[in-house]
Amino acid sequence: MVYELRLTPGAGKQLYRLQKEEQKRIIAKLEWFVSQTNPLIFARKIHDVEAGDYRFRVGDYHIIFVVEKNGELFTVTSIGHRRDIYR
Repeated sequence: MVYELRLTPGAGKQLYRLQKEEQKRIIAKLEWFVSQTNPLIFARKIHDVEAGDYRFRVGDYHIIFVVEKNGELFTVTSIGHRRDIYR
């Protein structure tokens, strides 16, 4: 199955504000996640957070996203350091 990955404008700004090394690492890892047979096995379900349904962890950063279109579209809603992302 082919998965599509999108970033909201807010998530794009959050990614842009990170250091270049972190940007490259996060982008590479997101591409790797969506290239897998079942990317949700690497995600954790989020409870009581309005920003998204699941999260991926890349080092000290969390990528919060929602799954749409029968699980074929991953829309990243927020990217941030693990200590700040849920505030």
